[in-house]
Amino acid sequence: MDIILFVNITSRAWSLPILSSLHKGVAGRQATLLAATGASRTAFTQSLDHLIEMGLLERNPGYGHPLRPEFRLTQLGISAAAIANKIQNVSSDEDQDLLRRSWTLPVLTLLHRPSHFNEIKRGLQTITDRALSQSLKSMEGRNWVCRCVDESTRPPRSLYSAVNTGSAISKTIAPTISLVS
Repeated sequence: MDIILFVNITSRAWSLPILSSLHKGVAGRQATLLAATGASRTAFTQSLDHLIEMGLLERNPGYGHPLRPEFRLTQLGISAAAIANKIQNVSSDEDQDLLRRSWTLPVLTLLHRPSHFNEIKRGLQTITDRALSQSLKSMEGRNWVCRCVDESTRPPRSLYSAVNTGSAISKTIAPTISLVS
């Protein structure tokens, strides 16, 4: 899986919990998945439609009532679901709000080694300076990212590193994501 696909997956808040639930064997029916994720119906439906659009999920032909369809993972979805499940396993319940933010996981993917702001930005070409700054600050506030200032350079530059839960997530996903886009 490449970083662009990963960024697209995380653009919907409930995509990772849906993929993880399917990986764990939760039945692919809408009501069952909705209960397993705890999402609101509207946000859940948008995430489900997004995963279908991306080719990670499909309707299971021949199963389910037209008004209550059943869904299954595609080949690409199987590998994405395995990654989603690994992320869910190394994070706690109180981490879920931060994990559902669009840029948290893509930024952590690039922090598998300490990086400067501009290096992270180059790796995530579609992220704005403001979105990256807010993402780093929220992860720093949760103690997932550590910011150190290198005073030996002019001007001084900040170096970001994944720590604690952020480091565990980064180490889990970085090897499975192709960082070359």
